[in-house]
Amino acid sequence: MLPATRIVIGVASVGALFLGLILIASGPVGAVVGALWLMVLGAVGLLGITFERMRYRSEAAERSGETGGDAGVDAGPPDPRFRPTEERFVDPTTRRRLRVWVDPSSGERRYRLDE
Repeated sequence: MLPATRIVIGVASVGALFLGLILIASGPVGAVVGALWLMVLGAVGLLGITFERMRYRSEAAERSGETGGDAGVDAGPPDPRFRPTEERFVDPTTRRRLRVWVDPSSGERRYRLDE
């Protein structure tokens, strides 16, 4: 997500929280339901922009504009716990074909180049 988009969502979310508080404090009883919805939407927006940053690439990687590397792609001989599956896909970052390997005991998944 672009930094400007995060700023717009953040400002709108904080605005929704404050507007909700103002409506609860000074508005009629019927406005409380609407005010609570505003506050929930504001909180969801703030949580969304907070956790979205942690979910994907680092801020330094976004600023540098570098393409993604081989993160998540195992190299070397496969761990004997893992078994290949029929699931294959093209990594959108590297454009390489990967195969999914799974550990049947834990369900852990790993991705290896499909040879």
